[in-house]
Amino acid sequence: MRIRLQLLFAVLITTFVLTGCSDHESDPQGSADADQVKDEPSQKTSSLDDDQAMSGEAAESTEDGAEENAMSGMKRTSAPKDASAAIIAPKDGATVTTPVMVKFGLDGMEVAPAGTDKPNTGHHHLLVDMEQMPAMNKPLPSTDQLLHFGKGQTETKLELEPGQHTLQLLLGDHRHVPHQPAVTSETITITVEK
Repeated sequence: MRIRLQLLFAVLITTFVLTGCSDHESDPQGSADADQVKDEPSQKTSSLDDDQAMSGEAAESTEDGAEENAMSGMKRTSAPKDASAAIIAPKDGATVTTPVMVKFGLDGMEVAPAGTDKPNTGHHHLLVDMEQMPAMNKPLPSTDQLLHFGKGQTETKLELEPGQHTLQLLLGDHRHVPHQPAVTSETITITVEK
């Protein structure tokens, strides 16, 4: 039974990576127009603690410093400890109009499209108005609040409702799984005017 579940999980992951994650990966020019995001209450996310983000599932260390989830068999790709992502624009506290141009930055690693299994690379995921971080031990889901940029894009235009919104970057590996340690930006808060 366990082997069947592992095989099914491997097929699902392969299908997920091969078919792409969302419409946000469709622009070969490096930017994507995101779908309109609902205006929901937002809350700043504090700095990520990988142990808390593991959602209570057991993890085992491997020789290269990556973690493997004992339940799913997912191995997290290692990232340099000094690597970090940043939202270059807009600035924290900015008042903007929609569409909002969001520019991504990355230090200590390189941006590469999803599916590129090369050390010290990854691609951006933008968290919009997320109150807590997604699970760190499996591929990131594609939702209205978790946008994928699997073609290696470094900017996007977001259609956001008027009001306050939070934005944060989270780097994913070739399989959309966050690195170990997780490579994130600070959470910023912006206000969209009518």
